[in-house]
Amino acid sequence: MIDVIVAGGGPVGLAAAVRARLAGMEVVVVEPRPGPVDKACGEGLMPSAVAELAALGVHPPGVAFAGIRYVSPTQSVAARFRHGPGLGVRRTALHTALFERAESLGVRHVVGRVEQVRQDGDRVTVDGLQSRWVLAADGLHSPVRRALGLERSAPGPVRFGLRRHFATAPWSEHVDVHWSPTAEAYVTPVAPDLVGVALLGPPGGHFDDLMSQFPRLVERVRGAQAVTSERGAGPLRQEVSSRVRGRVLLIGDAAGYVDALTGEGICTGLRTAAAAVEAVREGRPESYERDWSRATRQYRYLTTALLWAASRPRLRSGLVPTAVRLPRVFGWAVNALA
Repeated sequence: MIDVIVAGGGPVGLAAAVRARLAGMEVVVVEPRPGPVDKACGEGLMPSAVAELAALGVHPPGVAFAGIRYVSPTQSVAARFRHGPGLGVRRTALHTALFERAESLGVRHVVGRVEQVRQDGDRVTVDGLQSRWVLAADGLHSPVRRALGLERSAPGPVRFGLRRHFATAPWSEHVDVHWSPTAEAYVTPVAPDLVGVALLGPPGGHFDDLMSQFPRLVERVRGAQAVTSERGAGPLRQEVSSRVRGRVLLIGDAAGYVDALTGEGICTGLRTAAAAVEAVREGRPESYERDWSRATRQYRYLTTALLWAASRPRLRSGLVPTAVRLPRVFGWAVNALA
């Protein structure tokens, strides 16, 4: 019998598969899309995420960045990471590096979509495959989470993300976060001649519509060719009633998500994958809920607080000026997440 089936072959699912294989388990990844999976993503790995990947033997190609810079029409303030750089990595490059590492360790891949699971005593059946455990890493709108009845309505504003790449040399050693009255733009260097621009904001807007809110950024990319099509993701906020149902554990975005505002999605996903693998390795799935809470606590608290402030116009308009006046506080917040 298979030890672990991973539902979803994105970065978090593949990281879980690598970690489980390193622990000596037989692992099968079930993913409907062959080849590298692209999606709307800021593509900036915080230093902690780079370290998590290195511990798995995964070293994706990318461009180092020194920290985070907040930008308004008239001001900017930067905070450098204290413990090494982050890494701007194309989502497809990250996926390829993780896939190759998993394949080198003997992880088996099956093309398919997990939508139903059947649990019976000491095993889980997925499309004819029997496994001791299932780790569901099938994204924001997880079919496994829905099938298990673990979804819950999410409070707060509805937000979406959009992303496109521009063929131009990076102009900053930071990930630049531009603020407008209703949206944010994240500019990440991902290659010597390429930057990714991810936009976060309310539903209903197209990329060019949201981009027009950032005149400094529009001027920066003027004349640069958009080399990828617009990709979107959302609604970003996802709530779940539980992350464990019998022998099925939710990891990554499937386990709940606050917002992409602080750029911690991949790192948080890697940590939840590690906690889930440890829980099933020791045969104690009931401990995963507590371990998940501990692994994501700082991300959830800081992101929720920033999202709350950003949703109030008077507070939002003061975020960058406040960071300029209090650079040490801004630096602490950036490094707490990094």
